[in-house]
Amino acid sequence: MSDAIKIIKNGLWSNNQALVALLGLCPLLAVTNNITNSISLGLATTFVLVASNTTVSIFRNTIRKEVRIPIFVLLIASFVTIVELIMQSYFYDLYLILGIFVPLIVTNCAILGRAEAFASKNTWGKSALDGLMMGLGFSIVLIVLGAMRELIGSGTLFDQSALLLGDLGNTLSITVFEDYQGTLLAILPPGAFIGLGLIVALKNWIDA
Repeated sequence: MSDAIKIIKNGLWSNNQALVALLGLCPLLAVTNNITNSISLGLATTFVLVASNTTVSIFRNTIRKEVRIPIFVLLIASFVTIVELIMQSYFYDLYLILGIFVPLIVTNCAILGRAEAFASKNTWGKSALDGLMMGLGFSIVLIVLGAMRELIGSGTLFDQSALLLGDLGNTLSITVFEDYQGTLLAILPPGAFIGLGLIVALKNWIDA
């Protein structure tokens, strides 16, 4: 199996940071009450993973081992700041909804972990691919969990997508269940834990 295929498989399934390592659960559980929020945070996290992995790999031979962790955190914080400024400029309403969980990407152990465990030891091409696959794997979990919670909690899909896609988002909003009263548990924090537990159990069952 080629290195690229191994990296893709690890990121999307075998070493999915949300389902296997159980990293980055704070934003994952907090913002996944609908698909729009999930996609937004997934895109932001994926960008930071790709950018930080690539940068760490490029400068891995010039960063002294004694200060590598502070340097990695500084690089990650720089890319998170870029994401935050873009969201404030072009997606301000969405930024207000996501709130503190955008800057909290800096503390996502999955991002720092990939910089330390992979990017600091591999070429920039492999590191960029690893960041992309890890980000996509994390995003898929976000979206699946967000879809489950939104559908059960509100009976809709892609609600508020106009915050991300503008007028195009209005055409994507789907009301699956008419006159649905909703299930409050699904959109509250306990619903996030239950939903993630079911997804992890499904993965373990498939692997077994």
